[in-house]
Amino acid sequence: METPEAKTPEARRPRGIYLLPNLFTTAALFAGFYGTVAAMNGRFEAAAVAVFVAMVLDGLDGRVARLTHTETEFGVQYDSLADMVSFGVAPALIMYQWVLSGMGKLGWLAAFVYAAGAALRLARFNTQVGSADKRYFLGLPSPSAAAVTMGLVWVGADQGVAPAAFTLPAFVLTLGAGLLMVSNFLFHSFKKVDLRGKVPFVVVIVMVLAFALINLQAPMALFGGFLIYTLSGPTLSIVRWRARVRRRRGGEPG
Repeated sequence: METPEAKTPEARRPRGIYLLPNLFTTAALFAGFYGTVAAMNGRFEAAAVAVFVAMVLDGLDGRVARLTHTETEFGVQYDSLADMVSFGVAPALIMYQWVLSGMGKLGWLAAFVYAAGAALRLARFNTQVGSADKRYFLGLPSPSAAAVTMGLVWVGADQGVAPAAFTLPAFVLTLGAGLLMVSNFLFHSFKKVDLRGKVPFVVVIVMVLAFALINLQAPMALFGGFLIYTLSGPTLSIVRWRARVRRRRGGEPG
């Protein structure tokens, strides 16, 4: 005999998944996978661009889900796994194929630290998503880490410079990005920015100049922008630490 509990909506298991947001997630996953394959074939500029495409698609899937009211736990987990491929495994392998392989064990160690850092960053984000301060990210976000590392690859390929010339910068950047992802540095999330509010006229001029710079030299502009963002976390922490020291000294009796 069927129990009343079995007839309740909570007891029924939803069938199927929402197509539209998961389509964007799948496209981002494909872009990351394509970037890895392109790097294996020596097409490093295409590999770097593919990761940036994955970033754009990754930013769209969540917004599409919220706009269409199709947010599900499945989508959240699928997005996290896709991020691990596109912003964790793919950048690590692309950097290794591009220049780090020439460093031997140090090269694959740096690539592994980056991949492990991305995995730990995503796991920590998933467990703290309900309690974290939405104004800041704890640790460098994995898409930004992927952008700054792939930006260097894109600059090198675009300028036609031999990869060997970027050996040391690539090693430091890959290792540093991996460690920053699991650090306790705070990075602005820009989620509290009011896009519908009024801004000074100079902000519009800066935006126009930024778009012009990206149009003229996209690899250099994107790499420079994400490098500044990557350094903003440690810089912000140093500024706050110095402010605390000054306040303590100011409170000490003479």
